[in-house]
Amino acid sequence: MTLSRIELADWRAVHSWASLAQVCRFQAWGPNTEEQTRAFVATAVHAWAHSPQQRFVYAARVEGDVLGVGELHVRSRGQRQGEITYAVHPRVWGRGVGTAIGRQLLERGFMNLGLHRVYATCDPRNLGSAQVLRKLGMTREGRHRHTALIREGWRDSDLFSILEDEWREKDGLVVDE
Repeated sequence: MTLSRIELADWRAVHSWASLAQVCRFQAWGPNTEEQTRAFVATAVHAWAHSPQQRFVYAARVEGDVLGVGELHVRSRGQRQGEITYAVHPRVWGRGVGTAIGRQLLERGFMNLGLHRVYATCDPRNLGSAQVLRKLGMTREGRHRHTALIREGWRDSDLFSILEDEWREKDGLVVDE
């Protein structure tokens, strides 16, 4: 699995899962219309041109097919804080694609952008996403109540995070002093 900048031509592949209710079940967005998916992809592509860049949106490619997206959003450059998000086509759920996306996003955040803390949120009912975040070495910090209005009403969000030194230790990047 590789991450590369999302491109306008990726919209159809993204739409193949962004239009599915099961993918959007715990999200405030979707299921997307074609126009909504095109608009998301166009905005994501345009984000690469902003300076300073805050959003880094990638397409996850498996053998050339776009089977997911991942985003690293710099929330505060001064405080060196970022957030990661991801979405994966359900036909590859449980195959490590989400975890691979998360690992690469964390690496880019800590190594390329010098972030100190990266966080992610997920609906408490989204056990698969919580498992991915734990595999990434992220710690569940707690629950925020009623953070998103989704189709069935207000949803809570579990907050996970990892600090730069925790990530370095987890990935064996600690340099002996």
